[in-house]
This record gives sequence, structure tokens and C-alpha cells, in this order.
Amino acid sequence: MEAFRIVNYSAEHFDGVRALWREAFPDNSQWSLGEVAATAKLPAYSDLFFIAQDADEVVGSIMAGFDGHQGWLYAVAVLRSHRRRRLGSALVKEAETRLGSMGCVKCGLQIGLANAEVVGFYSSLGYAIEECISMEKNIAGLS
Repeated sequence: MEAFRIVNYSAEHFDGVRALWREAFPDNSQWSLGEVAATAKLPAYSDLFFIAQDADEVVGSIMAGFDGHQGWLYAVAVLRSHRRRRLGSALVKEAETRLGSMGCVKCGLQIGLANAEVVGFYSSLGYAIEECISMEKNIAGLS
């Protein structure tokens, strides 16, 4: 297994994160693109946005959110060339540790239907399918 390290995201990682997300989420909506999400997330939650690096290459990412009670995982991604090396698991566990230290009691995530093959990955980490209806509204005018 190749060595990797987990570090907090900073602006110097932007190009690598953008390339990673384009590979991992080719059908992302406008408000989920790296140019929007990475820039917006950093000021408010710098400790909850971090990446995995192999040498200087960004090979994985995760963003987490916390509302004071429940946490959420977003943009969990690993380059295809680096999958099946426990990077995704390490990123999720690091997010859970950071959220737990903030008092988080429950962590959730959403999986788009186009990405349903990752259900098994999250199940292996202890996540269970929760029956719910997910709704959204575009209030920023982005498409």
C-alpha cells in the first residue's frame, strides 16, 4: 500500500480537488462544482474540509458539516487510480473523529442514485440506509 497523508484543505490544493471532483462527480450540479463548493466551505469550516495526498498529488477529499448536533459528509472522493487502498475509509474516520470532538452525535450522508454503487462502501463503515425523502431548492439561481 502506498503512503498517503491527510491534511486540511487550503487554496494551494484547489486545482487537485477540482480535478478529483470532476473525475468522481462528472454530473455535479453547478453549486457542487469545486469552483463553488471548495471556495464557499473553507472560511466557515476549515477543520472539516481536508484531503488525502500521495506525495503532492490530491488523491482524496472529504467535506463535513455540523449543525451543533448532527454532522454530514459531503464530497467523499478518491481518485480511481487510488481506490481500494483504504483512503476513503481513512477520510471518513477522520471526519467522524473531528465531528465527534465537536459534540456530534449522529453523522449522515446522501448518495445520488447515479452513485449507488458506493452503498456497500458506506455499509462497511457502519452506515445504514435511512428511509427519507430528500428535497432541495435552488435559492442562488445556479443551475
